[in-house]
Amino acid sequence: MSACITNRTKRGFSLIEAVIVLSIIMIISAIAVPRLLSEASDLSLRFAASDLSGLLQTARIQAVRKNAYYSVRYGTLTSGVSGYFVDLAGSGAWASGDPILPVDSSVTVHEGSGSGAPNEASFISSLAFTINPGADWPSFNARGLPCIAGTYSCPQAAGQGFVIFMSKPTVTGAVPWTAVVIDPSGHMLLYSCDVSGNWTLRN
Repeated sequence: MSACITNRTKRGFSLIEAVIVLSIIMIISAIAVPRLLSEASDLSLRFAASDLSGLLQTARIQAVRKNAYYSVRYGTLTSGVSGYFVDLAGSGAWASGDPILPVDSSVTVHEGSGSGAPNEASFISSLAFTINPGADWPSFNARGLPCIAGTYSCPQAAGQGFVIFMSKPTVTGAVPWTAVVIDPSGHMLLYSCDVSGNWTLRN
């Protein structure tokens, strides 16, 4: 009897048992891996939005500190990578010393309305203030208030703020969205949109 048990123990898994275990592992991987990749993509998008919010805050702080107005602009950096920068020199192009934020090519950034984000109109309405509807990138005046820079000045439209939508497709085909909002007082707010199109304030 003990010899029979010993032989059975030494035999190990049968081919059928190994195939069953391998099949279960493949099924679990097929379900879990795309979800993990989607979560990673969503997390990456949130980090990009936080970084953009930080760059905008840098422009605001510099404007107050230097009693001037500064704009955030989009352009090609010296490395050839596209990104956003605080235009400290006011030249409209990136210059050495300008704070920069490279943006991954898979991330789409849209200024103002018309982004195609889920429930965009309802979300903008819920902000309870007027947003600049165009593609103007925000500037900040010497009081730290959002404005649209002109040739020699940066007048603020009373009660108006900005919204910047960001999206990044995932391997599953889902497209997560996030939004960086600048309210009329110059404060940055970050929102995320779930799969049902519901927007949630993150900070």
